[in-house]
Amino acid sequence: MAGSQVRVAVVGVGEGGRGWATLCAAHGWPVTIYDNDSAAMHVAREDITERAQGLPGLVGADPALVEAGVGALREGRSLLQACGEAEWVIEAIHEDLIAKQKLFEGLESAAPKARVVSSSSATFTPQDIAARCRRRDRVLVAHPQQPTELIPLVEVLMAPGTEGLVAELLKGWLRALGRIPVTLRKHVPGNIGGRMAAAVWREAVQLVLDGVIDVDELDRAVSVGPGLAWAAGGPHLSHHLAAGRRGTGGYVQVMLQRFQPVWRELATWDHIDPKDQQRLIAAIERAYAGQTEVIRQARDRRLAAMLQALEASRKG
Repeated sequence: MAGSQVRVAVVGVGEGGRGWATLCAAHGWPVTIYDNDSAAMHVAREDITERAQGLPGLVGADPALVEAGVGALREGRSLLQACGEAEWVIEAIHEDLIAKQKLFEGLESAAPKARVVSSSSATFTPQDIAARCRRRDRVLVAHPQQPTELIPLVEVLMAPGTEGLVAELLKGWLRALGRIPVTLRKHVPGNIGGRMAAAVWREAVQLVLDGVIDVDELDRAVSVGPGLAWAAGGPHLSHHLAAGRRGTGGYVQVMLQRFQPVWRELATWDHIDPKDQQRLIAAIERAYAGQTEVIRQARDRRLAAMLQALEASRKG
């Protein structure tokens, strides 16, 4: 195995696990996947292979590395077989704290060579997840965005007992995979990306339920409006740049006052009744029914093009 490669085990083959496996395999890293559902694991392997093989055309991934990674992709027959030789174990199972704690306890013996054992959780802290572990120094959270092989953000959260060198090692691996790790100073439910997504989606849902705008028009407005600006600079930087010669202090005060009547009208609920849930589902299906795969491919092409443009502008 080449010195720049890392031997990876991915436990859990839902969307998150498939994304991690696709990302690592596309960089030529040897990946073993494992799931309690053997049938799901076989289907996942086919999906991972297809997604990885599509990345040269999408984001210019090295075809030779992709083929090497796809060729090295394996299914583990047991947790020990999947993780026994892994340097990095990635947990991507469902958000169930007891299930995660049992898994991490099992990894104490099943993954003796792992230097990093990371959870993809956006809900639980690494100290909660590692509560049954003796080797807590190698445990942390590395939460990706989806699709993981395309969106570079990974939110990293350490526990009080996490070894600092372990965190730096993980961030180095993430950068080698073309990811951008962002370290959270403390835990908040949903982490950063999840909270931003939840806040925006709640208002998007309310606007649709109130009949202000149709689903597809709202998605278009966000993607070519604030979403585009935030992709280039994020919300705070966008306001800072808009301030210009007026200075940030004065501009922020004006914007805070301007948004007060808007904030008073924003949705504040934390659940939707069943009737409104059905209205929302019907609205989404009405907008996109029968087009999902075509739209997914178009979305991925647009996303890849934006990422390449952003990367080129950074280097420039």
